[in-house]
Amino acid sequence: MSLSWLSLIISFILSSASISGRKLDTPTLSLHREHNLRDSKHAVSASVANDYETFFFNQTLDHFNYRPESYTAFKQRYLINSNYWGGANYSAPIFVYLGAESPIDGEPTTIGFLTDNAAQFKALLVYIEHRYYGESIPLGMTLKGALEDANIRGYFSSAQALADYAAIIMHVKQKLKARYSPVIVVGASYGGMLASWFRLKYPHVALGALASSAPILYYDRITPQDAYHWVITKDFKEASETCYQTIRDSWSEIDRVAHKPDGLSNLNKMFKTCKPLESVDELKGYLKSLYWRAAQYDDPPIYPVTMICNGIDGANTIENGILGKIFAGIVAYDGNSTCYVNPSTDVSQTSLGWSWQKCSEMVMPIGITNNSMFQPHPFILSDFIDECNSSYGVMPQLHWVTTYYGGYDIELILRRFGSNIIFSNGLRDPWSSAGVLKNISNSIIAVYTEKGSHCLDLYSEMQTDPNWLVMQRKTEVKIIKGWIAEYYADLLAFKQ
Repeated sequence: MSLSWLSLIISFILSSASISGRKLDTPTLSLHREHNLRDSKHAVSASVANDYETFFFNQTLDHFNYRPESYTAFKQRYLINSNYWGGANYSAPIFVYLGAESPIDGEPTTIGFLTDNAAQFKALLVYIEHRYYGESIPLGMTLKGALEDANIRGYFSSAQALADYAAIIMHVKQKLKARYSPVIVVGASYGGMLASWFRLKYPHVALGALASSAPILYYDRITPQDAYHWVITKDFKEASETCYQTIRDSWSEIDRVAHKPDGLSNLNKMFKTCKPLESVDELKGYLKSLYWRAAQYDDPPIYPVTMICNGIDGANTIENGILGKIFAGIVAYDGNSTCYVNPSTDVSQTSLGWSWQKCSEMVMPIGITNNSMFQPHPFILSDFIDECNSSYGVMPQLHWVTTYYGGYDIELILRRFGSNIIFSNGLRDPWSSAGVLKNISNSIIAVYTEKGSHCLDLYSEMQTDPNWLVMQRKTEVKIIKGWIAEYYADLLAFKQ
């Protein structure tokens, strides 16, 4: 039996690998909503991109060793918007967005929280691209080429990425003579994990961190493997009990139809597949991906889970029964199209890069048990190890994240050790099941909303935003203002 696994793919199309003839289904972690329900409305004006100047930093390939090759430099991209900055003379703050598992190009027009609040803070805005993504790939290689080289891909890790961020931040501060400008790092999803870890590892560089939808507790079995799918099930069940039950019953019905003569051919017709199904797992994978996306990005005012359930519950299907209802849910979400399942897609940098990251250190044991509306599909460690050995010839570092960054007994450990971190979450987001949802101390704060979705707080403000979302952002701004005010008081005392 195979496993459910994490892969951060912006395309939100199911990425899969074969183990023992079966498919590995992979929920997404990206902050980006490719569906037109959200991004077209919440993207910052494209003109904002013109406010950013692009720079390239001569980054060290290996920050932690002193072999000759460690000193090899590569060009790492970062962007700066100085339109709002109060300047070094006033020690005005610097907001740094930590790029994650995708090119940095779209982030200035996606992360509206920074541009919405930069003026009141008089903040400099900096966006740093994660190594091995976008234009920040060592030795001028393609990502595919870098991943095929066992020596080069060995420098592709979160620890190296955090050191990159520190080096660039210190370079920018030195270049602008902004020694006393406080730095706030911001990250979303995997980037949110990086932001929280950066504050813990580099407190002398960053005064504080806003970590949005960061599932830092999904490592080393701290969180039950089925937590992600349990939240999806809860979302659908709350939207409609009959919808939930229809989805739950649909998997066995799909199997029943598939095992009939011409079963796959009939499923092709029922679901208007873009190309013929090679196995029933392709259809199931598409449907699981649809439900994952809807729950993870269950944004107001549309609420995609409700949209799908309205389609399922409202379907008048006599001929195809349950499967006709399921198809109606697909159409309700994706609109009218010539085909739905198995569309042609390009392999993204994100899916390529995360395939390596999950096999080296980002080992999140996510599976499906009986505790959801999905068919059981548990995490099987031996299968995962076989996949990584087959793909890269490496043994996954199963315990490295909790060893290097922590995670166990986080409330006890960080109470005295850490400070100035906001963990923000929306409880409709399945990843919130592995997020920090309790205040750990007076300055490590959990800010969450019952109806929020994945990284929603970092998107730009809209007039239609519900009050709970407005208040979530205001709370985050208030906390950050408090950190900076305390810092300025300390700075004043230090200089006297």
